[in-house]
Amino acid sequence: MEQIGTVELYQPRHTLIGRDGILKIPQFLRSLNANKVLVITDKGLVKIGTAGKVIAVLDEAGINYVVFDGVEPNPTTRIVYQALEFFTKNGCGALIAIGGGSSIDVAKAVSILSANGGKIEDYNGVNKSAKSGSPIIAVNTTAGTGSECTAAYVVTDEKAKSKMLMVDPNCLTYLALDDPMLMVGMPPSLTAATGIDALTHAIEAYICSVPTPYTDALALEAIRLVSKSLRTAVRDGSNMEARTDMCWAEYMAGLSFSNAGLGLVHGIAHQLGGFYNIPHGLANAIMLPRVLEYNRPYCMGRLASVAQAMGEKIDSLSVDAASRKAIEAVRKLCTDVKIPPLCETKFSMNDIDVLAEHALADTATLTNIVRPTLDDVKTILAKTYFEGIIMKKVNANG
Repeated sequence: MEQIGTVELYQPRHTLIGRDGILKIPQFLRSLNANKVLVITDKGLVKIGTAGKVIAVLDEAGINYVVFDGVEPNPTTRIVYQALEFFTKNGCGALIAIGGGSSIDVAKAVSILSANGGKIEDYNGVNKSAKSGSPIIAVNTTAGTGSECTAAYVVTDEKAKSKMLMVDPNCLTYLALDDPMLMVGMPPSLTAATGIDALTHAIEAYICSVPTPYTDALALEAIRLVSKSLRTAVRDGSNMEARTDMCWAEYMAGLSFSNAGLGLVHGIAHQLGGFYNIPHGLANAIMLPRVLEYNRPYCMGRLASVAQAMGEKIDSLSVDAASRKAIEAVRKLCTDVKIPPLCETKFSMNDIDVLAEHALADTATLTNIVRPTLDDVKTILAKTYFEGIIMKKVNANG
């Protein structure tokens, strides 16, 4: 692999992975010397008690905090400004995000805005902020987004109905925490979608245009762990070995793409989320197989390695055949964990032109292994949509 110039690597300042990691949050907070902390989460996690487990730790340690629970899936600029107002009004100096990518991304946006000012739209793109954001402790409750460890965050522009991707080391968390005990109660469908999200991160980082030996190693191990443990985590959410494997997988996948890049799967998925509010992990899972088919001619050797990491026997196969095995394995995993087709979402073929245009302009698409055309993206969307319709008819006819 040819490297030109110096590569700078990014990661959280501190990381905790494993059972009961939340008990150590107070010691990290004390080192920040923040008078008051803003807890950012969503009403669902408050209702089922997941947020309460973390808050109980804060109460026992005498931490001064306030709670903002207004996060929604695919968080919008409106939610970011609401959380920022809460942060400022209460004189907070640090943030604790409890949740998946949505809560953590809102915390990152508030972090950047509180330190740099301006509007969140000002930071759309790469390295747009001047100062490090307010410190964040990211308590991840899903095994998929990797947001707790990445130098990136996503916010939906309500007016444009598109997602803004900010790639910015100044948003890196002070502490990334993955406690599998917080993930035990995740519904199977969410476990599946976020798990394939992690797989997408790892595969896209591995086959992107700017990988490194560091990101390759992380990506391949993440692919191996997802392939080994996701089915079990979906089937038996209380299986701690599978849950812990998925914590490691999504964290390593997050580090991998944060330090390499993504690709067209994310470029399209961001638009599906912005237009139809399709959960990000589900959008990635739906688009992954078809985009891999499009990219395959340009990365057959790497996809052969993906197949091997997924447990496929490729020793006697040609590189061409082995690369096809990777896509077969991805499709099989998506089927086994019951990822629904695009035709069962709110997607409409009437929007295909604008979706394709926005996907081409998306920051994630910049590091796809090959530069797609507008017609390429439209074809990928159309094939994915009609493939689902055909499969539903086949299944209905027995």
